[in-house]
Amino acid sequence: MVQRRGAQRGWLGIDLGTQSVRAVLVDDEGVILGSASVPLESSRPAEGRHEQDPERWWAAVAEACQSAMAEAGPAEVGGLACCATSGTILLTEPTGEDPVRPLTPALMYDDARAQEQGERVRAAIVPAWREAGLTPQRTWALPKALWLMEHERPPRHARLTHQADLINSRFLGRPAATDTSHALKSGADPARGTWPTDDLTRLGLAPELLPPLVWPGATLGEVSARAARATGVPSGTPVVAGMTDGCAAQIAAGVLDVGRWQFSVGTTLVLKGASTALLRDPTGALYSHRGPDGAWWPGGASSAGTVPINKEFSPESFDAFTRAAAKHEPSPQVAYPLGGLGERFPFHNPDAHAIALGVANSDGERFAALLQGVAFVERLCLDLVTTLGATVDGPVTLTGGATRSTYWTQLQADILGRGVVVPGIAQGAVGMAILAAYARGDRPSATSAPSPPPPEAASGPRPQNAFGGDLAGTGDLAGVAKRMLGPTRSYDPRPGGTQRFAEPYARLVGELRRREWIGTELERTALEGLGE
Repeated sequence: MVQRRGAQRGWLGIDLGTQSVRAVLVDDEGVILGSASVPLESSRPAEGRHEQDPERWWAAVAEACQSAMAEAGPAEVGGLACCATSGTILLTEPTGEDPVRPLTPALMYDDARAQEQGERVRAAIVPAWREAGLTPQRTWALPKALWLMEHERPPRHARLTHQADLINSRFLGRPAATDTSHALKSGADPARGTWPTDDLTRLGLAPELLPPLVWPGATLGEVSARAARATGVPSGTPVVAGMTDGCAAQIAAGVLDVGRWQFSVGTTLVLKGASTALLRDPTGALYSHRGPDGAWWPGGASSAGTVPINKEFSPESFDAFTRAAAKHEPSPQVAYPLGGLGERFPFHNPDAHAIALGVANSDGERFAALLQGVAFVERLCLDLVTTLGATVDGPVTLTGGATRSTYWTQLQADILGRGVVVPGIAQGAVGMAILAAYARGDRPSATSAPSPPPPEAASGPRPQNAFGGDLAGTGDLAGVAKRMLGPTRSYDPRPGGTQRFAEPYARLVGELRRREWIGTELERTALEGLGE
């Protein structure tokens, strides 16, 4: 790392999203020294296909880093980490000058071309996935990787590359190992930190295609002189293995203590939390990453969210309809607000569709039903993880665009029956800056692949990190996050607020059970949670 007399020290976080790249330099106390965002563009060459140009990723990362470093002024960079979308992959090959020359476009996380391969993967009996509570979905990275193998016929020296891998490799000037978080949807075993190579080979994915694996937080190497010239990040800066964008947002929200849970409310509804025990969901609706601190980070993504609101109401009318919605608690209509066909969480049903029980007699009642419906789905998500054996303690953290509405945030506290907290900044790039600070604060660097722990690791023992040590207990990720995160806003349920919504929630749960979209155990947990 380049030392500069009198310079501030910061930690660089990079969030490689779908629509933009964001780079943020954050100091040890959470002060943002510099930040920048650069847009990205996608192409959709056919129905169900979504691609991006991988070269544009690196150009945008370089531009964003240059701008963030320039805004910060003279600054030491203690380390950097990158998050990216979960399930985005491409094939690359090394050349004399480029460690990761793209051979294919990047198939984005929601690219749906690999339907046949997805069915083959779902039908495969892979013990490592079953032990880790994983049920692969058709849009995961592994089916897309098989599609590329069958349609592109890559050379033998080709390599499966995740979105973050390309950026890390360009920073290092050589092919980088991939972290188990980004590799989870490519078939990696999150309990042992290894590839189930025999099973992947049977599916058609040759072992030589697979990058070596490390745990999130492992140090991959240092920024090369060439990358330093392109990005403005000092050469010699440690490059830390990151996590997916959802996990990065979880770090930035500070939801790292066991029993704490976070909802990100936007076009979709995403739940993240922390657990000492691996939660196994037989439906596959919920699955877990392994955190850099050794804890399990379970989560799931619902197709419910703001899409129906945006379809039925213009943004200019939201304030007026919010005031109208406050007069309808509860609304005479009970809604399960899906944005399209199919639901992934808190239950998995590809044929599920939006539900409206009762009649909304005005736009205000309909708007109220949709706001309340999202909160009902949130409550059902918490009831599901409770059914699976998780602890649900303390307030729930809320992030996403919906937190701009004070009324809606308060409504969620009422319906959930517990306090909610809204963090000041919950950006994935900030989460990666926190991870870099945690990883480089008290541990050595390493580049080798992890040593697989014994088979019982899936049920209890802590994972081995990339340099053979016990990752859990060597640092306090939650403590680092608390130090670097800013103030929060808190909302407690209003007196009588939770009871007002007990009957409509029970009615919705009963309808979901009648349709057999949920089972009797989840129904029982949901109704018992309502008390009298």
